[in-house]
Amino acid sequence: MRNRKPLLAGLLCAGLLAAACGTSGGAAGGSAAPGPQGFTPPKLTPLAQLGQPEGQLSVLAWPGYAENGSNDPAVNWVSPFEQKTGCKVSVKTFGTSDEALSLMKTGQYDVVSASGDASLRLIASGDVEPVNTALVPNYADVQPFLKDKPWNSVNGVMYGIPHGWGANLLTWRTDKVIPAPTSWSPIFEANSRYKGKVIAYDSPIYIADAAVYLMAHQPDLGIKDPYALDQKQFQAAVNLLKQQRPLVTEYWSDYLKEAQSLKNGDSVVGTAWQVTVNQVQKDGAPVQSTVPSEGATGWSDTWMVATKSAHKTCAYDWMDYIVSPKANAEVAEYFGEAPASAKACGLTTDKNFCASYHAGDAGYASKIYYWTTPIAQCLDGRTDTQCVDYSDWTKAWTEIKG
Repeated sequence: MRNRKPLLAGLLCAGLLAAACGTSGGAAGGSAAPGPQGFTPPKLTPLAQLGQPEGQLSVLAWPGYAENGSNDPAVNWVSPFEQKTGCKVSVKTFGTSDEALSLMKTGQYDVVSASGDASLRLIASGDVEPVNTALVPNYADVQPFLKDKPWNSVNGVMYGIPHGWGANLLTWRTDKVIPAPTSWSPIFEANSRYKGKVIAYDSPIYIADAAVYLMAHQPDLGIKDPYALDQKQFQAAVNLLKQQRPLVTEYWSDYLKEAQSLKNGDSVVGTAWQVTVNQVQKDGAPVQSTVPSEGATGWSDTWMVATKSAHKTCAYDWMDYIVSPKANAEVAEYFGEAPASAKACGLTTDKNFCASYHAGDAGYASKIYYWTTPIAQCLDGRTDTQCVDYSDWTKAWTEIKG
């Protein structure tokens, strides 16, 4: 499983916009006008048709997304792809989105699995190109609520193939937290009875979790998007997290360490992934989770094709294969997230897997604010003010943790 820490401060808004603004035209099939994300993508054309597989493919992926049997001989969906297509696969894994962005700059990789805190930067810089979804037959089975979203498309032009998704859940021990919470209040209220027993995600992007809470509890702030915060809104979120700080026993980035904390009772309520909840329950600890009344943050990952790739037929073959029902089921179940393919759910080993991860539940998915990198151009469409970019989120996070 990966450490999903988002982009570091060195990747600033200016770096995003400098690569994108001022270009003429848009991606094929799109508009020359800026997208809702506030930038105009470089003019790039998607692959028109498949050719002969080029015989090799360089994959850049989160750990667990492109297993070839080297970690576990029983976990291997790369070899069947190689046998089917003749594309010899080399896999490079990364631990953070900023690492993925740096590696993509080298031009050595054909495809990348990008989270929403990286995908827009890859689009804006021209490191990835639009995708011709007609050349990916299994795209038809991808859940509709994952398609044409702000983190994987611009002006209706898709830049990748959705792969898997999940939520950052409100999680608690049922023997310690009574009654069962339906709100994030127990982890944010200054007078929480669970002081010293709260566990929180260790990343500047966690500021968005505070913003989600404020959207519901301080509507006068006018927050519409937790990743588009003007200075007043941002300061309110930072203040909330500073208020929360005495409540927190641990900030986690390794889900296994968080699972141990919940299992031992060192923490009793906080933010967790579904895979964490399942593991703790499997170990016998009384844990439950929910997307509370305010909603939750989360992730949705996308396979994207490198603009400089010399192996684009193999790249398209890979994208089609990895979201095929069998492969997508294997990856999702091994990794611990909802698969993108609607047909994958019929092929999981655990027949309750997709129900557990709410894989086909569009209503559940709509409650999630998927990770997106904050930039100075307000992502909620405002043009009369600037929003706080990720470099300042990073600085504030250091202050919050102390």
